[in-house]
Amino acid sequence: MARPDRVLPEPARLPRHVAVIMDGNRRWARARGLPPALGHRRGAEAVRRTVEACARLGIRYLTLYAFSSENWRRPPQEVDQLMELLRHYLKSEIDQLHEKDVRIRVIGERAGLAPDIVAMIEEAEERTRGNRRIDVLVALNYGGRQEIVRACRRIVEAVRAGRLEPDALDEERFAAFLDTAGVPDPDLLIRTSGEQRISNFLLWQLAYTELVFLPVLWPDFDEEHLVEALLEYARRERRYGAAAG
Repeated sequence: MARPDRVLPEPARLPRHVAVIMDGNRRWARARGLPPALGHRRGAEAVRRTVEACARLGIRYLTLYAFSSENWRRPPQEVDQLMELLRHYLKSEIDQLHEKDVRIRVIGERAGLAPDIVAMIEEAEERTRGNRRIDVLVALNYGGRQEIVRACRRIVEAVRAGRLEPDALDEERFAAFLDTAGVPDPDLLIRTSGEQRISNFLLWQLAYTELVFLPVLWPDFDEEHLVEALLEYARRERRYGAAAG
């Protein structure tokens, strides 16, 4: 919970959409002499805290970078543990998320995921489809460049099928072919662990997003850190390429 003496930004100054690169699980575990799996498990607890805090603060969309297309290069045992944690999360958390009016959406390439995980994702999305308090987008087997390539393939298919005239393609229509179709671009990106890069995350969508990098490792991320990022966002003037006022 945020401290009672900390002043939150006015609702009009809050971002509508927050994206998070959840970095630092393995470093958190390594610093404590623990296996990576325990760091990822503690990171899952931080996910729960963050979803609840964003819903409570009125954030409408939250996108979490959970597993990148590059993460398959990690040791097989660690990848297997991550997939088991995902299975556990999909089984144990969906009931509570549904009760709290949270909608779950998963972006990324599902073809690379195990069939049982894909089935659980589809069930979670269908069950929570009507929820409206907050949309939580989970990026799994996701890469920004790969998403843009997928969008281009969908556009080619639409043109071949006669559903789209090439001359009619503009930025708005292009965005409709992305995994995030129908979701506004993030206003704020938070990356934990102190790293200052976007790591192939939402490359199209982050064009005008405010970036905040925090030194905290993801398992330690809590509402205080979220509020810190929100306050930093509220202090900035978003000009979208226009001259300063």
